[in-house]
Amino acid sequence: MADSNISVQGYISHHLTDLTVGEGFWAVNLGALGWSLILGTLFIITFAVVGRRATTGVPGKFQCLIEMIIEFVNGCVKETFHVKDKLIGPIALTIFMWIFLMNLMKLVPVDWFPAAAGMVGLALNSSALPEYAADYSFLERVMAHPWSYLTIAPTTDVNITMGMSLGVFILILGYSIYYKGLGGFSKELAFTPFNHWLFVPFNLVLELVTLLSKPVSLGLRLFGNLYAGEVIFILIALVGLAQLPLHFAWAVFHILVIVLQAFIFMMLSIVYLSMAAEKH
Repeated sequence: MADSNISVQGYISHHLTDLTVGEGFWAVNLGALGWSLILGTLFIITFAVVGRRATTGVPGKFQCLIEMIIEFVNGCVKETFHVKDKLIGPIALTIFMWIFLMNLMKLVPVDWFPAAAGMVGLALNSSALPEYAADYSFLERVMAHPWSYLTIAPTTDVNITMGMSLGVFILILGYSIYYKGLGGFSKELAFTPFNHWLFVPFNLVLELVTLLSKPVSLGLRLFGNLYAGEVIFILIALVGLAQLPLHFAWAVFHILVIVLQAFIFMMLSIVYLSMAAEKH
């Protein structure tokens, strides 16, 4: 535990609070958004470099890993998406790798990054400390600095997960209109499941609820699972010196969780887009 004078509730709240800029709806979580952009850029650059340097001869180990990931995602797409489309493969690969990398950041011990960010912030701008921090020890002043609130696990922020699910929702609408036309998409909403004009109001309510529930369930499922895992990591950190073996044990199990959650989000996205592209 980084600060012995802070309550358990305060310690947990500290690690689950991100440094924000702005207020209300326009507030921006700097840590979650920053790491999302960094990891997304890392994914694009890495795969682009490996793709350009790929050889037809005996590939290196890292190229083999990239090829295995691409073949795995491509196999999932072929089995689930039954309409010929050039974009669905890259979309699925981006979703899987981006979420996996963001989930992977949870394996970093919860005190390491806040302490490092707080030290950098303290060295650059010690005036940002609250007035009552003058009597704090060095470690307490580090954890009191605003930069120590920067989070490192983007998928524990509901804004990130719901933002990604909103992106999938926009793709669902785009695919529906592209493959069925605006009239066909509207007709599907109005005449499913009961193909009679008397049931149009009932069909619209039923289909719109079904349509809107897709992004909500996508975002909340990912957030709920990763948020719960982060809370467990924080509780392990409260143990003190014994946290490293406990952290390692939970991290080994959590590796399965972060891969599974990335896979589930990807597969559900493919299924929803397949349903949007197919004519019923």
